[in-house]
Amino acid sequence: MISERLIINCINDAHSIAGAGFAVSDADGHVIAEVGSVDGEQITVDIMDGDDTVLILTAGKDAGEVAVQLVASQLRNLITACADRVDRNSFFRDLLLGSMLPVEVYNRAERLHIDRNVRRCVYVIEPVVQKDNNLIEMVKELFYSEAGDHVTAVDESRIVVIKALSDSDEAEDLEESARMLVDMAESEAMCDVRVSYGTVASDIKGVSASYREAKMALEVAKIFYPMKKTIEYSNLGVGRLIYQLPVDLCQLFVKEIFGDNIPEEIDEEILSTVTKFFENNLNVSETSRQLYIHRNTLIYRIEKLQKATGLDVRVFDDALTLKIALMVVNYMKYIKGSE
Repeated sequence: MISERLIINCINDAHSIAGAGFAVSDADGHVIAEVGSVDGEQITVDIMDGDDTVLILTAGKDAGEVAVQLVASQLRNLITACADRVDRNSFFRDLLLGSMLPVEVYNRAERLHIDRNVRRCVYVIEPVVQKDNNLIEMVKELFYSEAGDHVTAVDESRIVVIKALSDSDEAEDLEESARMLVDMAESEAMCDVRVSYGTVASDIKGVSASYREAKMALEVAKIFYPMKKTIEYSNLGVGRLIYQLPVDLCQLFVKEIFGDNIPEEIDEEILSTVTKFFENNLNVSETSRQLYIHRNTLIYRIEKLQKATGLDVRVFDDALTLKIALMVVNYMKYIKGSE
């Protein structure tokens, strides 16, 4: 339904142009907005939505029949535009949630004049702490329906952007849009966010899959790549593989590698040391430099880890095994915490 603010703006403009009084009431005769005087002789027009009267426009006789009909026409157009906006939002929400059959997707898109053959990509924006009410309004200023974009909220914690793409948009452009959203949230909304995005949908029906991919990318990043702020579904690496493994298989793998000595029982200092060792591509000298420790101290910690796990992270195969095993342990912690 049309908002009261739009009605007020409409008749204020009409009053400024025609110099006459106007009033708008609902179907029961309750005045919604009034400007100027409508006393004495009046011109009244019922504004219909289908077969029902939704608004009643009243004007002073001095407004003139033509001016009154023009204002009534403007109100009808606003009602239609607002209905289309609501219908579009409902359509895109149903599309994201996959609650429509393919034929219904195409039929509703055609009725709403939505081009079904435009390439689109879905972005999911998730505040690190909590959703900022101003954030969605800021996002809407960056993406607008005239360009084929749509911004909505499927749940209370995330904002979804369905971005229409041109034929020239490539992977670098998608990443740039994600970085722009992060920068905008930090600089204007003062809100830390993560932004994920799925693969490009070649037509309207593929938007649902792109949304599922973007959601999955967020979850995978929270478990395995918590420092990343922009996450691409197509670049999740081994994290995506582990995320889709059965829990029983993960438990079996961890048991095989660590036995009863799971990583939570390994010294935190050693775990942070080996993490930095991985980041420096198993380079002892560079790792000791960045940790501000002597080379021998680093080697001592590595050998202590080897005694605890049986894995020598200076050997590539053992380093790879430990890296994957630690990721699996993080995944199991996440699953346990979600139960």
